[in-house]
Amino acid sequence: MKKVSIVVPLHNERESLPLLIKAISEVLTPMDIEYEIVLVDDGSTDGSFDVLKQLYAQYGSCLRLFRFCRNYGKSAALSVGIKEARGEVIITMDADLQDDPKAIPEMLSKIEEGWDVVSGWKKKRYDPVSFTFPSKIWNFITSILSGVKLHDFNCGFKAYRAEAAKSLDIYGDRHRYLPALAHWDGFKVTEIVVPHHARQFGKSKYGFSKFFSGTLDMLTLLFLRKYFKRPLHFFGFFGFVLILAGGIVLGYFGISWALTGYMKVRPLVVLSMGAVIVGVQLFFFGLMAEMIINMAPKDSYIIREKIE
Repeated sequence: MKKVSIVVPLHNERESLPLLIKAISEVLTPMDIEYEIVLVDDGSTDGSFDVLKQLYAQYGSCLRLFRFCRNYGKSAALSVGIKEARGEVIITMDADLQDDPKAIPEMLSKIEEGWDVVSGWKKKRYDPVSFTFPSKIWNFITSILSGVKLHDFNCGFKAYRAEAAKSLDIYGDRHRYLPALAHWDGFKVTEIVVPHHARQFGKSKYGFSKFFSGTLDMLTLLFLRKYFKRPLHFFGFFGFVLILAGGIVLGYFGISWALTGYMKVRPLVVLSMGAVIVGVQLFFFGLMAEMIINMAPKDSYIIREKIE
């Protein structure tokens, strides 16, 4: 293993940063491996980047600093950090001191065993019940829907082979589902128990609302996984079924009208006409979606400042 990259997305964590960098360095320096710490400031407004500059003067070139011009979200910060990382193994962790760098050696050992992704499991947690309870439900549902048997999808403490991490398309809130995305792409995913500490500074940005949004995000990913490259197959199928069903019913009444010369407007006739109309709309919606995915630009983020 030639080089390890530690990618840390952060937002308003100025108090935590000196302790975090010190803890990471104390773990990695004795291991006699080349490493870098890639810190991506996601538009902090508390002076976090000023603290990072001071730390750069202290620790030197092992730190690489990136600063967004505004807050884009954790997925954006992870995406840029992983893209810029130069290591053969990429480890992601949060900046709030809840992730313990002492777990890094075990993660690296798992990578050496042949795993592509090692996900942390915060088995013993120090978060409030308002976060842990919905998180357990959400993890259970996500594990079933994704087909990846993990206890803690939302843990930001993970290790990846570089080729696995850089293959992931990270945007929106996809950072919660990176193990699932890697599994779907054919990479080997495992899980280890990692230490978890209570937050020392600030407040958690997560709550019960994340349960609902997280579940919807997973359903979106399941849809995109199967139909992203062929949306017409999804919309066209339902459109075809509605057109066929409505057409059969209308055809029956049409033949009856031709034979008897009598036609009474019934609710079933109206529903059948509506089914045909909706079916045609779904079909053309699928065609429009096919065109959109071939024209849509990729997400881009403005980096105001970087120090390497």
